[in-house]
Amino acid sequence: MPSTNVKAISESTRDKLKLAVGHLETFLNQYALPQLLQEDQGSDSELFYKGLLADLRHMLVFSEVAYEKLGVALRRPNFDNDFAERGLYEAYHQCVNAFFYPKNECYSEDGRYAYTGQDAIRFRKKPVRAARDIVLTVSKVYEELRDDLSYYESDYMTQRRMQGQK
Repeated sequence: MPSTNVKAISESTRDKLKLAVGHLETFLNQYALPQLLQEDQGSDSELFYKGLLADLRHMLVFSEVAYEKLGVALRRPNFDNDFAERGLYEAYHQCVNAFFYPKNECYSEDGRYAYTGQDAIRFRKKPVRAARDIVLTVSKVYEELRDDLSYYESDYMTQRRMQGQK
């Protein structure tokens, strides 16, 4: 991939990660388990919200780390294409995958809705409005990142392996 393209994708990815981090931080700073449980007294609510909050915290940390790493790549006097590509690869495999494959499976993506204009995210249990809103808000950011970084899903490592065999 040409370095000018990598630099542009790095800048765009960093901007999107900053947006996601802002949304996640705001939510996690405003809501804690007791508040969410106060609004939702369901039978398995505590387990659901513990899992959701844990997944959101992981996403926040992964996104902050990727944001910082891309920032380092962009601030260097001479843009290091390989370092930036590694950062983009990690952004895809840690941030995007952390969103679309959450450990606690409180929500999942239903691909049948992806092209209908409806929200493709389906929750295991109906969450309170604030929890629903944060997941749907950041889903748009991570969907864009998934599209932008699709090259780093598998093609990047295939290319790196082929270069190593030469």
